[in-house]
Amino acid sequence: MAALGTALLTVGAFVDVLDLTAAALASLTVVFAVIELRGPYPYMIYAVTALLSILLLPVKTPGLVYALFAGYYPVVKAVFERHFPRPVAWLFKILLFNAALALAVFLVVRFFMAPGTVERWHYWLLLIGTPVFILYDLALTRLITAYLLRWRRRLHLFCDDE
Repeated sequence: MAALGTALLTVGAFVDVLDLTAAALASLTVVFAVIELRGPYPYMIYAVTALLSILLLPVKTPGLVYALFAGYYPVVKAVFERHFPRPVAWLFKILLFNAALALAVFLVVRFFMAPGTVERWHYWLLLIGTPVFILYDLALTRLITAYLLRWRRRLHLFCDDE
């Protein structure tokens, strides 16, 4: 699963317009591990994929997006949705996303940009990011639901009822 996630992030590194998409697709490997493997496996898949992508990819953007948010989010999503009422879970997920995005903007501005080159659009990301995150979360929920209700049985993967 880590190799598949790293391969998806590699595609995002070579095709600039797919960097965020590749990070979202690579996070599906962690989703699969959360659903089917449980235990330490989602964490290990996230850690190995993040480390390999940051070390090996020529363009670091997909690896950084994966490492700073998309990779561990499926685990956090499962925990928040399992242990909190829906409005509280949404609040925690949005707060976590905004903290991760603020950290990413800070790291990029601080370490990857020349002094004095900060533009206003870097800070607009913080406002635009939340609606995009909500769409990502809703899409992820629909994919998980489709997998559990349709694809899992058709693929004959880890089904207990056969």
